[in-house]
Amino acid sequence: MTARHAGTPGSPVIVFVHGVGSTAAIWDYQLRTLSDDVLAAADESRIERFHFVGCSLGGVVGFELWKRAPQRIRSLTFVGSFAAYPDAQAYADSVKAAARAAGTMENFARERAAKLGLSLGPRTDETIAQMACKSVDDYVASTQATWTGDYRSLLATIDIPTLVLVGERDAVAPLPLAREIADGIPGARLEVIAGAGHVTNADEPDGFDAALRRFLATVT
Repeated sequence: MTARHAGTPGSPVIVFVHGVGSTAAIWDYQLRTLSDDVLAAADESRIERFHFVGCSLGGVVGFELWKRAPQRIRSLTFVGSFAAYPDAQAYADSVKAAARAAGTMENFARERAAKLGLSLGPRTDETIAQMACKSVDDYVASTQATWTGDYRSLLATIDIPTLVLVGERDAVAPLPLAREIADGIPGARLEVIAGAGHVTNADEPDGFDAALRRFLATVT
């Protein structure tokens, strides 16, 4: 896992984890404005506790972190994620089949970008470039891990500040799935980012950053 770092010594630490179709580059805007074995990366940087922000697959990583090392996490933010995906295995199988049928990740990325609700332009180009650098085999394995977990029984055990963000136009992990997370975690906050699709931090970075800042300002 290639890590990116930004900020100043002594500032609160936020760990961002991207989705299955992205790379760490998807968080570059946040690293500028808010100036992934996750625990291994934290240990290497000598970070004991951190705020965690996970998008899509990153949300799954957040649930796994809570199971394994809850004492390390100061807060959780789930972005375009879910506790259990409807018809999970069938959905994962369809995505894996489409990736294999496309032949290359670049071909698949062009097809997937349309399903993410992206119009032609820089965002589409970024998405294609990030997906194209992966191998089909790696993407298939990550897809299985992303979509087939069930963390609903874990929700009630989460007792740290939690923010759940979802894009208004997210057709991959829409509002009902975000609401299931927020309703299941005591005290969790749910916010819808206007105009955003599945990857809200890239689709509407200003709205995403504002929501994250408001949340982190309430976390001690």
